[in-house]
Amino acid sequence: MEKKERKIMVAVDESQESMYALSWCITNLISDTTTTNNNNPTYNKLVLLYVRPPSAFYSLDAAGYVFSTDVIDAMEKYSIQLANSVMERAEATCRNLNATNIKMERVVGIGDAKNVICSAVKKLQADTLVMGSHGYGFFKRALLGSVSDHCAKNAKCPVVIVKQP
Repeated sequence: MEKKERKIMVAVDESQESMYALSWCITNLISDTTTTNNNNPTYNKLVLLYVRPPSAFYSLDAAGYVFSTDVIDAMEKYSIQLANSVMERAEATCRNLNATNIKMERVVGIGDAKNVICSAVKKLQADTLVMGSHGYGFFKRALLGSVSDHCAKNAKCPVVIVKQP
């Protein structure tokens, strides 16, 4: 009997929408126990993915001054703290839903969110990607772009986009 692991990746960020998508995923897609498919048990693994913006090596302000390395170091430290904070919130959400028997993995990527998410899906061989939707209208999506739209079109696995009611 071969054991198979089903990887469900959830893209999390600072938003309520991503935490709602995580809750929805645990409630609707993941069970604490194994499922059986043709007498082969399938184990669920939850991969929490957070994407940090790329580090700034140098940056100019409005007056054209270059930020000092102290400012850049402080921004990098804040970015790392934010990633840890988001991951802790996500893990607390899992604990609150009594999802303690689920194997979890933290993954932090750096770069443009839509590209990092699609690359992580491929690299980690995720079976399903779950994302929240910010619910932007047509014009805001056209200006800002939509990470979930991009991932739905380009990720190499099924994508579930969860809208908060």
